[in-house]
Amino acid sequence: MLPTVREINEIGELAALRGAWTALLAETPGASFFQSLDWLESYWSHFGASQRLRVLVVQAGDQPLGFLPLVIRTRGRMGLLRVLTYPLDDWGSFYGPIGADASVILQAGLDHVRRTERDWDLIELPWVDAVGSDRGRTRQAMHDAGLGAFVERGQDIALVDLAGSGDWQGYWSSRTSRWRNNVRRSEKKLAQHGEVSYLRFRPIEGEAQDPHWDLYDECERIAAASWQGSSSTGTTLSHAEIRPFLRDCHQRAAAVGAVDLNLLSVDGRAVAFNYAYHYAGYVFGLRTGYDATAGCQGAGSVLQARMIEDCFARGDRAYDLGPGYAECKRYWQTEIRFGYRYTHFPSHVPIAQLVRAKRSMRRLLRGRRLTVVGSTSS
Repeated sequence: MLPTVREINEIGELAALRGAWTALLAETPGASFFQSLDWLESYWSHFGASQRLRVLVVQAGDQPLGFLPLVIRTRGRMGLLRVLTYPLDDWGSFYGPIGADASVILQAGLDHVRRTERDWDLIELPWVDAVGSDRGRTRQAMHDAGLGAFVERGQDIALVDLAGSGDWQGYWSSRTSRWRNNVRRSEKKLAQHGEVSYLRFRPIEGEAQDPHWDLYDECERIAAASWQGSSSTGTTLSHAEIRPFLRDCHQRAAAVGAVDLNLLSVDGRAVAFNYAYHYAGYVFGLRTGYDATAGCQGAGSVLQARMIEDCFARGDRAYDLGPGYAECKRYWQTEIRFGYRYTHFPSHVPIAQLVRAKRSMRRLLRGRRLTVVGSTSS
């Protein structure tokens, strides 16, 4: 039996499919909290007003095989470019279909997009872990659906491969001796101010737990006292425009056991934080910082070391340090991975071709080339 596709455009209608979504997420290779329905509901309640939801439910009969969450987002100064894309919006490193068989979900979903009325100007599937969990499935599915794609490499993603690094001692000895000595010196300097202690709040996965707002408030306080307090990017824990969304995410993450909150204290005062999400052994470091007013230089590095050591003790498989800020992450990472972007520019849509030309010129000036996959005639 060929799979069928049911499209859902209202976020409230997904509640009836929560059980199936949760079960299929557990079967999804390389899954993260960002692919959960809980995260999507939180994101949509804060940012969905200016977007259109297109969640494609791939089914065999009445049984869901997978979900392909998509949104239509407008871009450009005049808001004239309509982009059909994933809802991640740069909050995480990777995204993709929910379910065990990504090839079937992508193929059925993209066939549905191709057959239905076009309410978009281009299709863009970014944040694809092409050399990891995706394994070329997005490339193949777009080709088979007749949606010729241009492939571009995105930002560097710094990762600590916990599963492939053996144990903490093996990992730590693989760091440069200079860096290990720097962290040890920071430990000793912190100890001069008082007892150094590390706390990790991570509920049992799948079990609801009190969100411990006192701990989250400490992370906010430290963020405001760090360089993040004066950041204008609008993505920090303490930023007024983002703060309600991240607090909502924290509430929902605690309810499903996906919170991973880390604090380093000196003489009873929290001086550094690392706020993360975890799912099935995959830890994503959302934000980190230290209190610059506390006079505790090196606290962030000490916290990072203790957190990674504890990840090994818990049997985590990967710690994603996130995109960007490569200089400060290079001391910890064991590998660099890239999130790839697959874009279909319909040949008969002028604004899409204009975007394609601009990107081609930009890549040409940078000495890069766009890779074309499949037909570009549609």
